[in-house]
Amino acid sequence: MGALETFGWEWGSALLRWLHVTAAIAWIGASFFFMHLDASLRKQAKDDPALAGTSWQVHGGGFYEMRKYLLAPPWLPEHLIWHKWQSYWTWMSGFALLCWVYYGQSSLYLIDPAVMALEPWQAAAIGIVALALGWIVYDLLCRSPLANNEPLLAVVGFGYVVATSWVFTQFFSGRGALIHTGALMATIMTANVFFVIMPNQRKSVAALMAGQKPDPKWVKTSKIRSTHNNYITLPVLFLMLSNHYPSTYSNARVIPAIVTCVIIAGALVRYFYNVWHLDHDRAPWWAWGVAAFAILCAFGFAATASPGMRSLMGLAELSTPASKVAEPQAPQEVVDIVQLRCMMCHSPEPMDWIGEAPKGVILDTPEHIARFAAAIRQQAVLTHAMPPNNFSGMTDDERAVLARWLKLETAQN
Repeated sequence: MGALETFGWEWGSALLRWLHVTAAIAWIGASFFFMHLDASLRKQAKDDPALAGTSWQVHGGGFYEMRKYLLAPPWLPEHLIWHKWQSYWTWMSGFALLCWVYYGQSSLYLIDPAVMALEPWQAAAIGIVALALGWIVYDLLCRSPLANNEPLLAVVGFGYVVATSWVFTQFFSGRGALIHTGALMATIMTANVFFVIMPNQRKSVAALMAGQKPDPKWVKTSKIRSTHNNYITLPVLFLMLSNHYPSTYSNARVIPAIVTCVIIAGALVRYFYNVWHLDHDRAPWWAWGVAAFAILCAFGFAATASPGMRSLMGLAELSTPASKVAEPQAPQEVVDIVQLRCMMCHSPEPMDWIGEAPKGVILDTPEHIARFAAAIRQQAVLTHAMPPNNFSGMTDDERAVLARWLKLETAQN
């Protein structure tokens, strides 16, 4: 059952990730399209005063005329398309994936005993409460007097996200802290749609159907939230993908700095395209330079905080936090095999061409080997994916030793 369970976790992760990525493509594509559409609208003198503008586009061999009303048209068609489910399915599939990977396998991905000794249910509760509370605080900021000054609101919101990334590092592993920062931003995006943008649109439609004039405040509020979503989309994508790259989370102490740089870079890229679509002649080409510099800074923060990179750069060795609780240990025969076949990559200072231990899995102590038992079962026993192409020469007998240990671990648990 241990092997079947491990295989099931892996396949479940793959299927949920497939759904999540598909939904995200649909949502982000629609979001970018409508931001582009807004910027491409052109108003003619002969147009209806209620129109914000018209955009002609060509796609798939056909021509499309798109018109935007400032408030609402004088009549509504029988079939009105609401763009909402792309957002909802992205969040629902993402939250399911978060539960499946990080809460369901928290001892492997989320809990770091050197940071805080948490039970799996405690780690899950902290993560879920943090996402809900994070949205509430953001929403209160948007409803406060700060909303009267959009640039100031953006700066405060930016600082708030960076601060929460630091808070997450006080509870979770670096990988868990980074993914939860991205999850918080994604939750804010979908909650904007569910709690603000869609209700305001429904109010506008209801007012129109009742023969009343929709309140312009509804349009303005929705536009602010939609703009926030647009500017944090690229940073969210990076943070979600970062859990596959240990160089971004190997040292949790620099995560707030990396988050800062990534948000600046992603927001500037979106700023460039927003202006570019509006007026090519006013395109802020300088934004690319600043964005590139921000990414270079993020790289620098990550490199100088990496144990392996620091040794190559001649920097002083960083202290490694000790576990706050006594952890199970792998038996010596298992330790001997892992040290011989795996540790050249899975160590704080792996081989030069590795950079960081794959997926951040460190197997340098009996405690670490026991902590990552599930990953060893999947990679070295069930699939033989590790070592890659078996370059270190792990034998079938050695894999059998690992299998017997893992079977015993499963029976004891």
